[in-house]
Amino acid sequence: MKEIKGPAIFLAQFISDKPPFNNFKDICHWASNLGYKAIQLPTSNSDLFDLKKAAQSQQYCDEVTGIAADAGLTVSELSTHLQGQLVAVHPAYDEMFDNFAPQAVKGNPAARTVWAKEQLMLAAKASQKLGLKTHATFSGALLWHTFYPWPQRPQGLVEQGFAELAKRWLPILDCFDEMGVDVCFELHPGEDLHDGVSFERFLAATNNHPRVNILYDPSHFVLQQLDYLAFIDIYHERIKAFHVKDAEFTPNGRSGVYGGYQNWQDRPGRFRSLGDGQIDFKSIFSKLTQYGFDGWAVLEWECCIKHPEDGAKEGAEFIKHHLIRPTDKAFDDFSRAETDTQRNNRILGIK
Repeated sequence: MKEIKGPAIFLAQFISDKPPFNNFKDICHWASNLGYKAIQLPTSNSDLFDLKKAAQSQQYCDEVTGIAADAGLTVSELSTHLQGQLVAVHPAYDEMFDNFAPQAVKGNPAARTVWAKEQLMLAAKASQKLGLKTHATFSGALLWHTFYPWPQRPQGLVEQGFAELAKRWLPILDCFDEMGVDVCFELHPGEDLHDGVSFERFLAATNNHPRVNILYDPSHFVLQQLDYLAFIDIYHERIKAFHVKDAEFTPNGRSGVYGGYQNWQDRPGRFRSLGDGQIDFKSIFSKLTQYGFDGWAVLEWECCIKHPEDGAKEGAEFIKHHLIRPTDKAFDDFSRAETDTQRNNRILGIK
């Protein structure tokens, strides 16, 4: 068994124009002072982290890791969640997802897709220069508008959708492979990769590409009512990244999984700060440790009730409390007997 690293924190939800959240040095010291050991770094804010420069300059990457190290931190992964989303966008979502794109490609879906794929390629090269082995992202979606089969989906539609998604991602995956970095897709409603079955479809469409892996976030499975512990048993070999995020699901007589277009506070399924939801993190950390996961346990704060700074402060201690140092011996080793073939034969009744 190997030991999970942590605690780490995803910075995306904390970046703002106010100190200490408005520059890389100060936000690193803020995270370190809370007890975090690593940061998952979003790449969509060039004021915080210049992705293009990182892909081109080892010196810049060394400066970034140096600033983090001065605060007692390392970088766990880069994140291209927003850019990954734009690799595949159904036209129904064009206008809303244009908010994730730079001005130069807004209103031009084809150019936006090209830009998104280029961003992922840059992230692969930047990850390699930073010495990272895993990368966090979204898959994008061409089929999400058909997730509930009414009207009935035409025959072959799902297969064609995943074939096209794979076609767009394969050059990106090959680039990450060349850089020696795993792509960890966060399985998330709104993405074509949102559960185990859809992940398997994509994996098959990419010919079981070795860089297709999973960012495990149990909160999204609670909201889908998927067994998040059994998921680890099934897919542990592909789980290469981990978001520690809590959630709760309390259905009522007025709404359920789909949420009735309500705001987050009123939905039956809600994201919560660590320890405030329903997720069995003791079992999650036990299973991941059992299966040898040695990546970072990364807090992702998304709570509809608690202040983010309080969630971050509590989250560091929560993760630290759940980390498991694996045992190097069996509990009953004290009673172990040396191998004796003749004695074993007698116990087995073999003459």
